[in-house]
Amino acid sequence: MKNKKILVILIIIIVILGVCSYFIYKKIQKNKEINEISEYIPEEEITQEQLRKTIVSLYFNSKDTNTLMPEGRTIDVKELTNEPYLTLINLLIEGPKNEKLEKVIPEGTKVNKVELKNNIVYVDFSNEFVENHAGGAEKESKTIYAIVNTLTQLNEVEAVKILINGEEGKAFNDNEIKFTESFVKKD
Repeated sequence: MKNKKILVILIIIIVILGVCSYFIYKKIQKNKEINEISEYIPEEEITQEQLRKTIVSLYFNSKDTNTLMPEGRTIDVKELTNEPYLTLINLLIEGPKNEKLEKVIPEGTKVNKVELKNNIVYVDFSNEFVENHAGGAEKESKTIYAIVNTLTQLNEVEAVKILINGEEGKAFNDNEIKFTESFVKKD
């Protein structure tokens, strides 16, 4: 009889150990599933082409609010590395892609030269910059500050100096705004 009791106790212990092992195994499996779910798996790989892109802000006049508004533009980093100031100015000259924004640089304007000296970008425009401008202090100011806001997003740029055909001190045709001083970003 004593052997039967020991055998029953052993069977009960084996069953209890088996049940406990089963629940421990299930718990471990559940934890593995949770860890796998919480791990970030990207939907697609980033291509070399995507790695070479960056976003810049170009400033244009809003048709709705009549204020300067930024438009984000994705461009190749190489363009920005090689000639950053010329690239940004040329994008401003091309105009906005958003229909609610309007171009601020006059038609026909060309860039003669752009260079950085002592944290000031000197932008030398063709005569069309002043000759083809609609005029008026408000529109002229928007043209200037679209350029300034766009260029000063680059860390090394503190101000912008505008030249017309290589000459300093010029002005828009109505003499509302003169290019005698450098323009800094307004806060």
